[in-house]
Amino acid sequence: MLTLAPGESVSIVFPAYQEEQYLASAVTDVVNGLRHCGVKFEVLVVENGSRDATMAVAADLEHRFDEVRALSTGVADYGKALRAGLLAATGTYVVNFDVDLYDLAFAERAIAVMATPGGASIVVGSKRGDDASDQRHWTRKVVTAVFSGLLRHGFGLQVSDTHGMKVMRRLDVIPLVEQCLFGTDLFDTELVLRVERAGMRTDEVGITVEETRPARTPIVSRIWRSLRGLARLRLALWSEARSARRQRR
Repeated sequence: MLTLAPGESVSIVFPAYQEEQYLASAVTDVVNGLRHCGVKFEVLVVENGSRDATMAVAADLEHRFDEVRALSTGVADYGKALRAGLLAATGTYVVNFDVDLYDLAFAERAIAVMATPGGASIVVGSKRGDDASDQRHWTRKVVTAVFSGLLRHGFGLQVSDTHGMKVMRRLDVIPLVEQCLFGTDLFDTELVLRVERAGMRTDEVGITVEETRPARTPIVSRIWRSLRGLARLRLALWSEARSARRQRR
């Protein structure tokens, strides 16, 4: 069961795009689970550019549950939605869940890791760690492996994953959230990289992943979009590092 130290609280951020069929069930599960734990919490649903009834469902959840807040960015951009949720959160810890991937047991394990002396500022839910179980189609597993390899060898990433569930220590990451330049698929990757480059610790906890619904965007378009984005991100971080070296001279 998730426990927090006195005075601590947790914020759950759910970016939601075209999720009218799944949103209510996911949020209700999390609200009931956290109420059972007896911790102080809030759930932020950040609708982003949906063409279905996602925002109406979010508004209904806000009406039903005192702990739920419904936000909207107005554009279909996962990274922008996650950024908005992080900046609006008030908890000691901020948990990033997706409507098709949420697990309070993961949050419990991650917060326990973070609560140790010198604990991490971000703990990611790894689909590729030793204790992970990835039940997705092989094509998605290959894409994740290639993406993770590029990040490890091209950027020096210390953890094996950046997408999906993660827990963040809010006061540590908020200044870096405000520095992030990229949205869509790259926002959380950029944030994890910036945390590591700032000298803060990252860690990971293996998770079980199963496909519960079709992906919201075609995998081929995401591959090329991500590769182009990684090239731009590498250039941006290199330029920042060069400017910082010049300023120190």
